[in-house]
Amino acid sequence: MTASSVEQLRKEGNELFKCGDYEGALAAYTQALDLGTATAQDQAILHRNRAACHLKLEDYSKAETEASKAIAEDGGDVKALFRRSQALEKLGRLDQAALDLQRCVSLEPRNRAFQEALRSLAGQIQEKVRYMSSTDAKVEQMFQILLDPQEKGTEKKQKASQNLVVLAREEAGAEKIFRSNGVPLLQRLLDTGEADLMLAALRTLVGICSEHQSRTVATLSVLGTWRVVSVLGAESQAVSLAACHLLQVMFDALKEGVKKGFRGKEGAIIVDPGRELKVLIGSLLELLAEAGVSAQGRDHALGLLIKVVPRKSPKDPDNSLALWVIDQGLKKILAVGGALQEPAGELAVTANSRMSASILLSKLFDDLKCDAERENFHRLCENYIRSWFEDHGLAGKLRAIQTVSCLLQGPCDAGNRALELGGVMESVIALCASEREEEQLVAVEALIHAAGKAKRASFITANGVSLLKDLYKRSDKDSIRIRALVGLCKLGSAGGTDFSMKQFAEGSTLKLAKQCRKWLCNDQIDAGTRRWAVEGLAYLTFDADVKEEFVEDKAALKALFQLSQSEERSVLFAVASALVNCTNSYDYEEPDPKMVELAKYAKQHVPEQHPKPPPSPGQAELRAGPGEEAAGRGRGVRHDVHGEDGEPRDDQLLPGAAVQALLPLALEGTDVGQTKAAQALAKLTITSNPEMTFPGERVYEVVRPLVSLLHLNCSGLQNFEALMALTNLAGISERLRQKILKEKAVPMIEGYMFEDHELIRRAATECMCNLAMSKEVQDLFEAEGNDRLKLLVLYSGEEDELLRRAAAGGLAMLTSLRPSLCSRIPLVTTHWLEILQALLLSPSQELQHRGAVVVLNMVEASREAAGALMESEVLEILSVLAKGAEGPVSKAAAACLGKAVEYGLIKPNQDGE
Repeated sequence: MTASSVEQLRKEGNELFKCGDYEGALAAYTQALDLGTATAQDQAILHRNRAACHLKLEDYSKAETEASKAIAEDGGDVKALFRRSQALEKLGRLDQAALDLQRCVSLEPRNRAFQEALRSLAGQIQEKVRYMSSTDAKVEQMFQILLDPQEKGTEKKQKASQNLVVLAREEAGAEKIFRSNGVPLLQRLLDTGEADLMLAALRTLVGICSEHQSRTVATLSVLGTWRVVSVLGAESQAVSLAACHLLQVMFDALKEGVKKGFRGKEGAIIVDPGRELKVLIGSLLELLAEAGVSAQGRDHALGLLIKVVPRKSPKDPDNSLALWVIDQGLKKILAVGGALQEPAGELAVTANSRMSASILLSKLFDDLKCDAERENFHRLCENYIRSWFEDHGLAGKLRAIQTVSCLLQGPCDAGNRALELGGVMESVIALCASEREEEQLVAVEALIHAAGKAKRASFITANGVSLLKDLYKRSDKDSIRIRALVGLCKLGSAGGTDFSMKQFAEGSTLKLAKQCRKWLCNDQIDAGTRRWAVEGLAYLTFDADVKEEFVEDKAALKALFQLSQSEERSVLFAVASALVNCTNSYDYEEPDPKMVELAKYAKQHVPEQHPKPPPSPGQAELRAGPGEEAAGRGRGVRHDVHGEDGEPRDDQLLPGAAVQALLPLALEGTDVGQTKAAQALAKLTITSNPEMTFPGERVYEVVRPLVSLLHLNCSGLQNFEALMALTNLAGISERLRQKILKEKAVPMIEGYMFEDHELIRRAATECMCNLAMSKEVQDLFEAEGNDRLKLLVLYSGEEDELLRRAAAGGLAMLTSLRPSLCSRIPLVTTHWLEILQALLLSPSQELQHRGAVVVLNMVEASREAAGALMESEVLEILSVLAKGAEGPVSKAAAACLGKAVEYGLIKPNQDGE
């Protein structure tokens, strides 16, 4: 490229600028600069022109930067100086803009445009000076009124506080308050203890700290972090809520700084905002355990921790903040979750406190990335529960059981493990028979929460039903009876809408629901107790008969809506759950007959709907809820590309024509159309050769629709077919594998490897086995701190032969391509030798071959691994396999033994074998 090209591009940019195409002109000027052949003068002109484009596009920061580059090349460039002054004026830096304009006037004193601009700017500067001076006076006057003891309670003082808050909402006003020694004066307002003055101070501080990191850090430094956090525990609800808002604003300012890094003047005075963030979180954790803190303040602290601590997305690899909170404050969170509301303990709590603690614990647990981190969480929880259970008598046992209830509502894995601690379940059952109401309440609630957890459900069903029935019949306290009834309701509806899993005889749930409705309508019972009746109905309304009777009971519905006005979140959740069940707000998806057959073949449980006969035509319109109507209309409806059996109609659509019609629909149709078309493409990919069905580049267009079927809003059959189709594509070429990776399918495929359904889990494992041929997937398995390799090893020992075949194939491939993984196999599970031996001894030749290849890869990778294998029964198994019929298994076994001889681990016998 030559200088003429630069000139040509500059002229092209000028023409585009004249036509109003500022982005096109900017691109032309940029292209000219990128040629690298422009002279210093040309560069100055191009940067100056780019500044003009940015001014037109209202990107004043970039306009200033480009004009400064032009001035650096040519200090006397008047146009560049003028354009920089325009950008600086828009950015609010009037003093700097004036300097540039004065320079312009000195270079061209007769230029009227420069003179007019300078006069206008001078007027703006004078106006700003007047405003700032008047603002100074206003700020000083407002603080004088607010801090004057003689003005206590006057209208003048109230107006001054309102004006201060309004002024702080504007950036100029907030900066003026801050620079006028405002923070120490606001501290004096906080120290007065008067609710009105404290509210004014807190709301003013919100304006000062909002979206400004340096002012936030300075404010915390002046006030003291603990002083700010302690206001959260004030008895006044309004003050506590205002302090909560201030802390949220401070967190936002600090986290924004941590994310963006340090730049300019702000960064120069901040040592480490991440440190300030931890100090603030640490103070909130300390507040949780403070005895004198108000109950609503403790709830606000939990709410802030829920918002601030966990990662916003699992894609962010850094969960260090959650780990730090677990180490520093898990016991304090558990202390709130285990605190008793009645009788009041040393920690004041509300009806929402335990639920908030459960949510925070659940979010922290979900933020953990590996088994070691989860094991540490379990250990800390169990040690805390043991410390209360074993060392503090009956009161300690109550605290421990209450803490277990909190965990069962949050991270239920931790709650299940806590239930299995020695003596915990026995104490729950024993306390159910206590004479004291508060002890019974704690025990019965723990029993109710335990009944919903899979690991304990069978135990509760066998031993808890009779106990709950006994409590319901003999207790003379409504608070105990109603909780026992909820436990029975929960056990009675353990199968949800699956009629085949009902625990009680037909008609029992109707009797339970009738008693719940009776309590719900009883105005003499307090709202806190009546909400348990709603909780029971939330479980029972899965039953069609219960639902029908409930929606016809006007008194019960009226009482339900009255309770919905409660401020307790647990009450609102129970009301919402009951209403969702009654209105069928969850769409019912008709199961695909083929998927049902697959499930039966795989001996999976198939849910059954309630065998309630359909209503007569006259009643259908009245009794069918919106969800039922929609489900009824949808039955039997098939997409045009399917026949009556759901398969593509080969007699009407040839594969080529089908693909031509389906691809545009799958990429650009409606939501339903995209899903149906993607599923049809998946069927074609499974039942035919993809390279023949999707010739040329078309095969790559199929990947995105197939990946869309992996989302959670799709049915199990759609997930299964998508995984099978992607497995076929991933086995064709590296380019197709890269396309699947680019569509971000790997995390979703990994998720389905944990699916309960056997067929879906197997299909996901097979897909991952094919994807493992790509370097990027191999890197994922090799990365530190993940359990991917462990999962493949464990699946290689499952009973399902096809799942074992897929997992063992993936393991063989990975250990061949990445020998470093071989040394990690013994570390992922203590059962690794048993799994490899089972593969080698399998009657299936394919499994034997995969097992032999994995062993060979381990032997070749390191002498240590080879030694561990040769010291076990693997040596004897390999010796037998090596003497078998000639084939890939015997060859791999012989190669293993040969390598062991080479290492000197074993010696050949006299026959040379």
